[in-house]
Amino acid sequence: MTKRLFFAASMLLVASATAGTITNGVWSPSGCGTEPPVPVIDQSSVDAYNQSVKAINDWQQKANAYNSCLIKEANADNALIANAANDEQARLRAAIEKIQTGTTAAKDKLDKK
Repeated sequence: MTKRLFFAASMLLVASATAGTITNGVWSPSGCGTEPPVPVIDQSSVDAYNQSVKAINDWQQKANAYNSCLIKEANADNALIANAANDEQARLRAAIEKIQTGTTAAKDKLDKK
């Protein structure tokens, strides 16, 4: 019972420590803000084009920052999921080994009778 409580508490801690969110099967970062909208190149005049290039340069910086944040959050979530799964597998392996040891001991005892 204590192991189950510890595992449940661990899972709650892991769930609250996640970086991104999953909604309707789609993962998205939760702390990166919104993805910057892609600018449009305005070819109506030289000045408009120059303003477009300026907007693109600004967008690239924002897009790179957003992408870096997205990668950081995805990696954090992947690590949390992997660790939680590994912990649960180790707990299950220990339970299997314990029951196998108990079963073997009981069989050996009964075989001696």
